[in-house]
Amino acid sequence: MEFVERYNGCGLLVSVKKKIAEAYGIQKVEIFETESFGKMLVIDGKVQVTEFDEPFYHEMLVHVPMNSCKNAKSVLIIGGGDGGALREVLKHDVEKVVLVEIDNNVIELCKKFLKIDAGAFDDSRVKVVIEDGRKFIEHCETFDVIIVDGTDPVGVSDPLFGRDFFEICNKKCGVFCSQSQSPLIQRQLFRKMIVNSTVIRNRTVFTSVVPTYPMAYWSFIIGGDFSFRYVRRNYRKIKGKTKHYNPEVHFSAFALPNWLKEEIRDAELRGN
Repeated sequence: MEFVERYNGCGLLVSVKKKIAEAYGIQKVEIFETESFGKMLVIDGKVQVTEFDEPFYHEMLVHVPMNSCKNAKSVLIIGGGDGGALREVLKHDVEKVVLVEIDNNVIELCKKFLKIDAGAFDDSRVKVVIEDGRKFIEHCETFDVIIVDGTDPVGVSDPLFGRDFFEICNKKCGVFCSQSQSPLIQRQLFRKMIVNSTVIRNRTVFTSVVPTYPMAYWSFIIGGDFSFRYVRRNYRKIKGKTKHYNPEVHFSAFALPNWLKEEIRDAELRGN
């Protein structure tokens, strides 16, 4: 049995042993047992995480912003129903984490079958809210860090990539971070993120490699009051608890190739 995800003339083929679970509601949520990547979460036909390489994604999404803060105590995660980002946030000395997920099916299936949260949902510091993240951000309090762990910017996740969403987030946190798609094969989605996120102060781009994501080369945006000065100090507090992330990886993630710098400048100049 094979699972195939296609995107813009290419794709990913994964050998699958069996489908473990599925649910239909706001989205089609499926969990597979694969031949090479362990368990794999798929939403609306798109690979979200695999056990094999989810640390490559979640550790960069979380530890880059968290280690860029002097002392982050309150964190908002929008999306992230698989629990991977939540697991990583809890490695820091935080006092409160709010996770806002629009689809409860994602949380329930992942807690039962995927289990990458490692018990994070049961932590006393965590509050889970089942609500549209775009609506939640309008009435919520401020946070030290906001992390957006959404699916591709289509369907239920589309409101999380609009200029108005970024404008509100800019006012609601000290540091903001979001995944921002593949600049290689999802060029238009990436440019949309770049253009709309210009309203976030000090917004910049960093990258990482996630083998099972489109073309493996993945991007993130970060903005707000982030700084490199706290990275090594904060890392020492979580040293030994990461598989992929370390300070050297953190710093090098901001070194962008010329073609990507030009792509960002062109998107900002043209506004599309």
